[in-house]
Amino acid sequence: MKEIEILIIGGGPAGLCAASAAANLGATVLVLERDGEPGGQLVKQTHKFFGSKKQYAGDRGYQIGNLLIEECKKNPNIEVWTDTTALGVYEDGVVTAERQGKHLKIEPKKIIVATGASEKMIAFPNNDLPGIYGAGAVQTLMNVHGIVPGQRVLMIGAGNIGLIVSYQLMQAGVEIAAIIEASPTIGGYLVHASKIRRAGVPILTSHTIVEAYGQESVEGAIICRLDENWQQIPGTEQDLNVDVICLAVGLSPLTELCFQADCQLKYIAELSGHVPIRNEYLETTRTDLYVAGDVSGVEEASSAMVEGRLAGISAAYSLGYGAGVAPQLQAEALAELSELRSGPAGQKTVKGIMKLMDKGEAVC
Repeated sequence: MKEIEILIIGGGPAGLCAASAAANLGATVLVLERDGEPGGQLVKQTHKFFGSKKQYAGDRGYQIGNLLIEECKKNPNIEVWTDTTALGVYEDGVVTAERQGKHLKIEPKKIIVATGASEKMIAFPNNDLPGIYGAGAVQTLMNVHGIVPGQRVLMIGAGNIGLIVSYQLMQAGVEIAAIIEASPTIGGYLVHASKIRRAGVPILTSHTIVEAYGQESVEGAIICRLDENWQQIPGTEQDLNVDVICLAVGLSPLTELCFQADCQLKYIAELSGHVPIRNEYLETTRTDLYVAGDVSGVEEASSAMVEGRLAGISAAYSLGYGAGVAPQLQAEALAELSELRSGPAGQKTVKGIMKLMDKGEAVC
């Protein structure tokens, strides 16, 4: 049995920031990361971040990931287990995990779940053909393994992920046939959309995919326009010759461990799915279990990092660490989150959090 003060499940931006924050206050921390290296989504993000200096504005995602990893490596209070999958959180507080073929038991005093999110898929004929990817998978292929997925791509989704991955594909020499978006408006930042449009790539709003086609793999796709009721308009079909269809249609919080740990969850569309009910310091309805990052509601990585810091501070403070500074650090983190969510894109998150905290009732 491994005993530890704070166990963090997930070594992405939220988990790494939580680890540093808690360890800097004096707590001992163990981070479980299922991949071979920590960093999460940051390791494949080559674009520069926005925000402020505190959120590493101007640095590229993989650079930020390297900085966070180095901070954890230098801290003697932090231990990181890679290639380790958390299996369950039980009533007695024990967490089980699989590592190097062994079943392990961990007994933490506090738990921070920072498991992130998974990519959403959409249903259409032949959506199981080889050559259909999630946008995150395409990023991993290109930016981690140096492999382009194909030669000509249809991107579905004009949020930030769809726009950024499209631009990265173009930088790798891949042609983007079109970016289509079911909504009447682009969901991502205009600065990303402008770069795409300047390169001559059409961004077609109020459009959807009708079907993919091909023999052994994707050879093309039929798209069409949508009316104001989101219904396909007959006669508007276009046939695009592509060998890759990339889906950037959103993320779903990975809350399986929270369900299993008997946290109360609530479906909040603005937060992209079922999320744990928690207080402002990110402690859930299961005492001593905190959440941070996309598992608490899908946002940008900058918000995930600040939430991780807040959860780490809160967990350490609850153990008696940082009595003189923790309340101020919590207040600063909350102020940063408020600032990050102050723009038009952040209002959706704010609305979702208000719904989540209303009376605190759960629906499942």
